Amino acid sequence: MTPPQTRIDAARVLSDLNALRAIGAYKTGVHKPTLTKPHLDSLAWLEQRMRAAGLSPTIDGIGNVVGVSGNAGKKLLAGSHLESQNHAGWLDGPLGVVYALEAARVINADARFRGAAVDVGCWSDEEGHFGSMLGSRSFVGDVTEAEIDAAVDRTDGRRLREALAAAGLAGRPRLTVDKDRYIGYFEPYCTSHEALGDTLEAADLKIGVVTSIVGIWQYKIVVTGQQNHAGTTRMAIRRDAGLAAAKLLVALDQKLPSVAGPRTVWTAGRITLEPGAPSIIPGRAEVLFQVRDENTDAVRRVEAEIRAQCAAASKAGPCAIEVETLREGAPARMADMFQTATEEAARVLAQGKSLRLPSGAGHDAQFLARAMPAGMVFVPSIGGISHHWTENTADADIVLGAEVFVAACARLLA
Repeated sequence: MTPPQTRIDAARVLSDLNALRAIGAYKTGVHKPTLTKPHLDSLAWLEQRMRAAGLSPTIDGIGNVVGVSGNAGKKLLAGSHLESQNHAGWLDGPLGVVYALEAARVINADARFRGAAVDVGCWSDEEGHFGSMLGSRSFVGDVTEAEIDAAVDRTDGRRLREALAAAGLAGRPRLTVDKDRYIGYFEPYCTSHEALGDTLEAADLKIGVVTSIVGIWQYKIVVTGQQNHAGTTRMAIRRDAGLAAAKLLVALDQKLPSVAGPRTVWTAGRITLEPGAPSIIPGRAEVLFQVRDENTDAVRRVEAEIRAQCAAASKAGPCAIEVETLREGAPARMADMFQTATEEAARVLAQGKSLRLPSGAGHDAQFLARAMPAGMVFVPSIGGISHHWTENTADADIVLGAEVFVAACARLLA
C-alpha cells in the first residue's frame, strides 16, 4: 500500500529542540546528567508536549517517560533520551525524542492512517551516569532491584535510590514493554555515533540507514604491586602497579591489531592509581578497558589476547594482574523493514542521498531489539563531533532528517 503523504512542521521541530537546548545550557551545548534538575525539567517539558500531542504520558520509577496513544490501530514505538553526558552536545538524544514526538503529531490525528499511531518513549540514563542504559534495559525487564540498589553516579557518587527519591520517583513502578502492542521500535540519532563519525558529511549524504549496533564489552584490569615510599625505595626492588599497568596497555596496543577485526576498537577509558599521591609508589592500579565491534568472534579473539597478555605479565612480575569481565554487550541487528522504509523515504525526500552503515556506539535500540524489531536512522553531524558541547547539525539537515523519519514511520504504519 502506498503510504499517505506526510508533512512535518519544520518550525515546530526546531523550536522544540531549541527549547530543550535552553534547559541546562552549557556554552553551545548542554549539561544535564541523569536525574539532575535540568534533566528532570526536560522530562517535565516533554510530558507537557506529549499531552498537547494527544498522548498520555507516564514517568516511571527509573525515570522513563512513555507517552501512549489511545488509537486502536497498529502502533510504532519511537524515541530516545533527554539526559546528556557532562558538558556535551544538544542533539544527542533530544533529536530522537523530538522526531518521535513530531511523528506522533503528524500521524496519530490523520484519519488516513485508520487509527495507527506512534507512541513516544524517552529512556532514562542512556548516557550511563548510573549504569548502562538503565531505562531501556528496565523497560525490557533487564534491570533488577539489586542493580538499582547498587548503582551510584560515576561523577559524584550519589546513589541512584537517593536520586530517584529526590526526584519524587521512589516507589513508583517501572514500566515494562507490551510486546504485542508494537510492530517495532524506531530511533533517530545524529551521526556522530556511526561507525565513522563524519562519514555522511564527508560524502555529502543526508541519511544514515543503520544496519546494526555495535556490541560493547567492558573489562576491569587490576594490577597489584606494593605501595611504598617514592624517595627511599630502590628502583630494582619496586613493584610499581602504575608502571606495570602502563607497560601492559602498550603491549595490548601492539598485540591486539593482529587478532582484531577491521572495525574492532578498544579504549582504556579510565586508569586509577592507589593511593594516587606523588610521593607514594602505587600499590594498585585499576584500568577500565572497553572493546567494541559488531562481530562477536572478533571480540572473543581480542578478549583471549587480553587475558593471555595479562597472564604473561603477571607471571613475569613484579606485579600480579587479574582481569574481570564487567559487561558483555552483544551487537544488535536492525530489522530490514526499518532499513527499507528509511531508504524509500530518503529516495523521495533526500534525492536518494542515504547510506547503510553500522553504528559504532551503543543505543537504547539495541535493548529494545530484544523485545521487538528495531531500527535507527542517522542525520549528519558537523565534523562528526560527539559527547562535546560543540556537537551540532545544520538546521536544514535537522529538518530533512525529520521529514525522512516521519515519512518512514508512515510507510511502516500504512
